[in-house]
Amino acid sequence: MIVALLPNLAKKNASQCTVKILHKLHTLGMEVWMRASDRQQAFQPDCWAEDFYAMLAACSFAIAVGGDGTIIHEARHTAIARKPILGVNTGRLGFVAELEPDELDLLGKLANGTYQMEQRLLLRAEYESESGMHQIDALNDVVIARGALSKIIDFTVSLNHSEMAHYRADGLIFSTPTGSTAYSLSAGGPVLDPAMRGFLLTPICPHSLSSRPVVFTDSACLAASATSAADAEIYLTVDGDTAVPLRHGQQVMVQRSPYTAQLIKLKQNHFYETVNRKLTDKNEIDF
Repeated sequence: MIVALLPNLAKKNASQCTVKILHKLHTLGMEVWMRASDRQQAFQPDCWAEDFYAMLAACSFAIAVGGDGTIIHEARHTAIARKPILGVNTGRLGFVAELEPDELDLLGKLANGTYQMEQRLLLRAEYESESGMHQIDALNDVVIARGALSKIIDFTVSLNHSEMAHYRADGLIFSTPTGSTAYSLSAGGPVLDPAMRGFLLTPICPHSLSSRPVVFTDSACLAASATSAADAEIYLTVDGDTAVPLRHGQQVMVQRSPYTAQLIKLKQNHFYETVNRKLTDKNEIDF
């Protein structure tokens, strides 16, 4: 059994935790592959992989070590490779992480197959640029928002090719159930169970008392365009990654991605237990 071990070495304690995971996996008789770019003397995997996607194709599952951002980033890749992923938290909140660093003994369940998998919906954002059409998948959210200047933006949103609503706001968040506990929650959106087959539209600081979050079925196809009389900068951001500048009036399509993230579950705790613990035990939320 080959395991792709994917640490974010910029995270505090990630290197130390990775060494412990390596030792545990080898004790369980598993073969561990790591990216050649993560090469360190402290790590002794069975293979340093030069080709990231070939490594994912060869592995049975992946283990991501880091915070929520790390796990979400790696889960997008493993979803495309159709491989399960387990998250080990070395960040602060760890909503999508399954294990904390002091729970590594539970890795034994991977060897004997006593684990479950959660299927997590991804969203796909599609937009056009001078170089052609682009598609980006999101496990958390797709955000269209203003730049640094505080200029109000006018949004037009269509549902299944029919005009649905207009918003005046700082931005719009299209969120998966997984991402409902992230930026959307901070903007006043509801918490959705990850098992739900739907997604959210949450306006950011809307200039209307009637503008509220809306939940759509996973078959919905939304399209949004944004303009500003003050010629404000407008950006598309997917899962908090690098922002893509949008032209005024440029349309962004948002719908369910054909890929699904498979998150490995080793514990019996349910989602709302995790939400309650994470949101009440932390003084500071780091999404």
